[in-house]
Amino acid sequence: MEIKYDVAVTAIGNLARTFLENNSSIIILDEGIRPNLADMVVQHTHFDLQQDIVVGDKLTIGAAEFTVVSVGDVANDTIREEGHCTLVFNAEGSMPGQILLKGPMLPVLQTGSHIVFSGK
Repeated sequence: MEIKYDVAVTAIGNLARTFLENNSSIIILDEGIRPNLADMVVQHTHFDLQQDIVVGDKLTIGAAEFTVVSVGDVANDTIREEGHCTLVFNAEGSMPGQILLKGPMLPVLQTGSHIVFSGK
């Protein structure tokens, strides 16, 4: 599998865990980009997106693996610009910056865990 995106979690905002529990989603963002959003997001190291994320790709967070089932119209652009998108796990969504994922469970958020998108 080809690695398209590989970042390490550097900080987890207090509200980020609540979003995951209540909305089955997390917002990711390059560390230090928007300090005013730090409480709401999962910040991570910078990495240049190697190829667009597409339906059928895999996302790994720690030990959990998910399949990409939908990619919003601007999600790849915002990842390139700020490492930013909303990851939605086993739920519905339709916002242009969202990536919808299917998997066996919700991910466990931990500082140091990697968020990795890989191609087929």
